[in-house]
Amino acid sequence: CLFFMAANVLEEDSMEQDIESPLTIHQPKLPKQAREDLPKNINKECAKRKIQRYVRKDGKCNVHHGNVRETYRYLTDIFTTLVDLKWRFNLLIFVMVYTVTWLFFGMIWWLIAYMRGDMDHIGDSTWTPCVSNLNGFVSAFLFSIETETTIGYGYRVITDKCPEGIILLLVQSVLGSIVNAFMVGCMFVKISQPKKRAETLVFSTNAVISMRDGKLCLMFRVGDLRNSHIVEASIRAKLIKSKQTKEGEFIPLNQTDINVGYYTGDDRLFLVSPLIISHEINQQSPFWEISKAQLPKEELEIVVILEGMVEATGMTCQARSSYITSEILWGYRFTPVLTLEDGFYEVDYNSFHETYETNTPVYSAKELAEMASRAELPLTWSVSSKLDQHAELETEEEEKNQEDQNERNGDVANLENESKV
Repeated sequence: CLFFMAANVLEEDSMEQDIESPLTIHQPKLPKQAREDLPKNINKECAKRKIQRYVRKDGKCNVHHGNVRETYRYLTDIFTTLVDLKWRFNLLIFVMVYTVTWLFFGMIWWLIAYMRGDMDHIGDSTWTPCVSNLNGFVSAFLFSIETETTIGYGYRVITDKCPEGIILLLVQSVLGSIVNAFMVGCMFVKISQPKKRAETLVFSTNAVISMRDGKLCLMFRVGDLRNSHIVEASIRAKLIKSKQTKEGEFIPLNQTDINVGYYTGDDRLFLVSPLIISHEINQQSPFWEISKAQLPKEELEIVVILEGMVEATGMTCQARSSYITSEILWGYRFTPVLTLEDGFYEVDYNSFHETYETNTPVYSAKELAEMASRAELPLTWSVSSKLDQHAELETEEEEKNQEDQNERNGDVANLENESKV
């Protein structure tokens, strides 16, 4: 879909295109029998290609990395690689690491006993084996588990007549501690990841555009379902829209910042109750020239990102969501969800996503600003009339200067006549 949309943009020489909005697929008019005979997989394929998001509603990025040849980089950061794995693979690696180390050292214990001849003197009270009561591979495997996990049942024990066994005991104890620290640390980080905390941070299903304090604003709502708050919460938004530069370069997923209160500090949230995040559509806004009629034709996506620290663990948490053009409602507001009860405030999350229609102009913010500026000036004002006024003023000034010059010339002539007399 990405390359298909990019090709269309380059062919049409359009200045701004996007690849995230729905694709309209027109099917030819066919008889009923022919429509019924069409394969069903075509309709399914069209449905799948209908919407192509950059970020899904649940916050997951719809981007897959392919043709990554430098896979060794994942091994250099093995700890992060293990943490990012799915739980089933993580648990499988956890079990396999311990099982392999126990089998490996169990095999070495059995080889030491076999090479020293302990297997040939089983039950001989005059023979001092390397490990007491070790009579086969199974018993060596059990002794390896007891050594690495420091269980110590006391039935099998190493003797002081086996220096190679003492060295092996030291090596297994140190490596066992390293394996425990690595795997237990990996599992702890995996469990304590703040990703699940983001599940309780919710965004409104739709974004709305309406008037607020006499200005056209784009708004969406965020909320926290838990009683434990997000510390230092902040919100930011990005506009994802394709762009073609003046030099002809096509940027398929261009990111533009949407100001949601960065300069005024409104992006720093005290997220105790649901808040409505507002973006004022002004000259710096990418929605400055977009009207209600033009909005459905725009191919764009708004990605919103909420960040903060989890109060219980101090880890940074991030929640994401997105809105495409079909999810932006023009002329609507959010239904209030906060009510005052007896001694406390109550939030009704049943109305969190609800909106109601309000009286909103269908014009763009640019058109509204132009109409407001024209309303403040006289009705007969125009650019041509303004130029005519300047021309008349210049003409009057020239005539006045000419009269002054004539008066000066007359005075000089009078002076000359008087002097002659």
